[in-house]
Amino acid sequence: MAEICCEEAMSPPATATAAVAAAVSASAAAAVSSAIDRRRRRMEMRRIRIASDLELQAGEDGRPGKRQRLARTASGAPRPDEDSASERPSCGRTEEFPRYGVTAVCGRRREMEDAVSIRPDFLPASGKFHFYGVFDGHGCSHVATTCQDRMHEIVAEEHNKGASGEVAPWRDVMEKSFARMDGEVGNRASTSSDDEPACPCEQQTPSRRDHAGSTAVVAVVSPTQVVVANAGDSRAVISRAGVPVALSVDHKPDRPDELERIEAAGGRVIYWDGARVLGVLAMSRAIGDGYLKPYVTSEPEVTVTERTDDDECLILASDGLWDVVTNEMACEVVRACFHNNGPPAPAARPSGVPSSAEAAETENGGAASVKGISKAESSDKACSDAAMLLTKLALARRSADNVSVVVVDLRRGL
Repeated sequence: MAEICCEEAMSPPATATAAVAAAVSASAAAAVSSAIDRRRRRMEMRRIRIASDLELQAGEDGRPGKRQRLARTASGAPRPDEDSASERPSCGRTEEFPRYGVTAVCGRRREMEDAVSIRPDFLPASGKFHFYGVFDGHGCSHVATTCQDRMHEIVAEEHNKGASGEVAPWRDVMEKSFARMDGEVGNRASTSSDDEPACPCEQQTPSRRDHAGSTAVVAVVSPTQVVVANAGDSRAVISRAGVPVALSVDHKPDRPDELERIEAAGGRVIYWDGARVLGVLAMSRAIGDGYLKPYVTSEPEVTVTERTDDDECLILASDGLWDVVTNEMACEVVRACFHNNGPPAPAARPSGVPSSAEAAETENGGAASVKGISKAESSDKACSDAAMLLTKLALARRSADNVSVVVVDLRRGL
């Protein structure tokens, strides 16, 4: 009897046991909830760092505008003839005001050497011509940023140089523009001012400014044509009726015709971690790289493609994307974004940025990698989503380079 009483006295009451269990459960639930909240905050901060802040613009009529996703953007004043954004086209007028999306991220590289230029209506005398350019620098970023600032201006100047008022053929325009751009880059030391900060390549002893260069893939989109000029291993691809059509071919040193040209000029292609010109540069054409001339040339390959009603999108990107994503996959991603977003919203009239506009400050204080558009401008959501998704896909596939992507909507009659 005493043993039974002792056991009953030693055993806790049922209510006390339930209270302890409830307290433990509540504590565990609170810990799990706190962990989930911390993880959610980390993921949100990571998303913001990758995609930048999504800005919601309000139109003059009080309706919210479209979002624009840019890893880095430039800001500048609008043109004098575009005081307001009240003139807005209908949904199908892609020929007048382009719908596009752009993303540029550093990725796994230590420095950002890519540059992107978006210049709507860049030919003052001839409207409806839109300029898009992706420049992938190597050795230093100053060649890519110089192309970003000047290439569209040079193309516009050459386009208006036709004899007796005639417009010069696009092939000649692009070839002369790339040659002039290459000459300006080569003369950078004599044209730079004392107030301009020196590049890291110029601070080395001896100076290595001639060891820097950049690829260049440039597209001029008009209502009837898509003109593409390419020097290097960046690429332009158009999706036509669901089929990818490459508008440029990568300039690799082991490409048969490029190999023949290099050897005819007295150079060699050495396989050192891949085919390289003189064992150094992994591309056979680029702007800059004065120490490798004439083996590395700035002469572009130019294609002029007539637009059709089957055209869906144009993709310009650096090799950070194309090294890990095929043309077919890239076009499928863009088409999926178009399908998920439905018909495109009206494209906002771009304010444009004059060439003298200064780049917006980025998080690390450097120059912006995207110029020609401002954060206040609206870009098409489907194109922006497609550019961002392609960038994330390249990073997920372990791309080791900077990734820059431009997606242009070419659909008609929507």
